[in-house]
Amino acid sequence: MRHRRRPTGMQNNGTAHIAVLAARLMAEDGINDVELAKRKAAHQLNLPEWIGLPTSQAVYDALRTHQAIFHDTEQRERIASMRSEALYWMDLLEAFHPYLTGSVLEGTAGRFAMIDILLYPDSDKDVEIFLLNRGIDYEPVQPRNDRTSAVLQLSRNDWVVNLVIYPSHDERVVFKKHDGSVRERARAELVRSRMAAEAIL
Repeated sequence: MRHRRRPTGMQNNGTAHIAVLAARLMAEDGINDVELAKRKAAHQLNLPEWIGLPTSQAVYDALRTHQAIFHDTEQRERIASMRSEALYWMDLLEAFHPYLTGSVLEGTAGRFAMIDILLYPDSDKDVEIFLLNRGIDYEPVQPRNDRTSAVLQLSRNDWVVNLVIYPSHDERVVFKKHDGSVRERARAELVRSRMAAEAIL
């Protein structure tokens, strides 16, 4: 029995619509998980399963477009403020090899986004003791994957910061996103360089 081929144009249009709606959900509804945003968008559009989901990069591209059109000035100010806050914590936690990652580094952080900082201490208890000795309140939260030793959540200046702690030997490991692309991370000096370059534009 011969199977009818799915129309390629229809499939491409369907995934494009999912990407645009997923981007809007991330920008306006506070969804930070791109995979969840894609599934919700596909469900809301009521598209057939064979359409498939767009790549995460397609959603991030659509998110940047959405933010540039609807929230350009607000977005620039938000990213600058969140990166400055990230640098405060990265400088404070320099002994634990901090890296900024996620939407704040990528410049796509929405109004409900959190700051994700990766740490690579000899022991996750070292970070907790460091914070306790300085009277810094934090709350342990559920790690996102099995490789993560712990996640400590704290807040300052209305921003929520996740200190995502990995074993020290994982600092050399390159992590990937769901779509296979490399998960970007940056030390403080690179974050400062990026902020300086973007301030000139």
